[in-house]
Amino acid sequence: MLGNRSFRPAFLPGAAALAAIALTVALGNWQSRRAEEKLALGRDLDAASGRAVLALPSAPVDVHDYEFARISARGEYAEKHTVLLDNKVLRGVPGYQVLTPLKIAGGDLHVLVNRGWVAAGTRRDSLPQIRTPAGSQTLEGIAVVPGSHILELDAKTEEGIVWQNLVLARYAKWSGLTLQPVVLQQTSEAADGLVRTWERPDTGADKHRGYAFQWYALAATILICYVAFSFKRAA
Repeated sequence: MLGNRSFRPAFLPGAAALAAIALTVALGNWQSRRAEEKLALGRDLDAASGRAVLALPSAPVDVHDYEFARISARGEYAEKHTVLLDNKVLRGVPGYQVLTPLKIAGGDLHVLVNRGWVAAGTRRDSLPQIRTPAGSQTLEGIAVVPGSHILELDAKTEEGIVWQNLVLARYAKWSGLTLQPVVLQQTSEAADGLVRTWERPDTGADKHRGYAFQWYALAATILICYVAFSFKRAA
């Protein structure tokens, strides 16, 4: 009882409010988990950056031993298997990330190298010209593991060498190459005109936290409104 009003909740509005609160809290929890996952990846990167550089061998490695580690690799580029990863924006300019496999010296195994960013042309059918260094190369970078579960809204994810997403298993099948389970995200310099400015894995964690707060706030608003409208004047 509150003054001349009493709390008289109705079943259908109550069920609808409960469902909406459950949904918004679940969405808030999901955004919170995404933030924590990104922060954990950032901590892993920082921890790995303090360790010695690992030379990538010509035999397969355990992905768990190498993820986010500083690595080096020596070998020659297989230029004909270069692909461009689409929709990569740098400082507001649309472009591509250039990925070329490196045949590791001493064997037949390759490591896919994310060599850096290049601006897109003014037309979609005008692809940028990529300079690929010839001969033996020694590269350094960070070992990253591309996601294997990617939401793809369009079944057409590849247009020639232009790809929307990178899935290593898909790339291995397309190229016919045997690959290390990590991608070398290049940090060493090269005379290829590409830009190597890499986003940290914890970038966007604050954005996820902000979204989580909004969902929780919406859940609280629904609850307050439902309680307020459930107080009715006494007959």
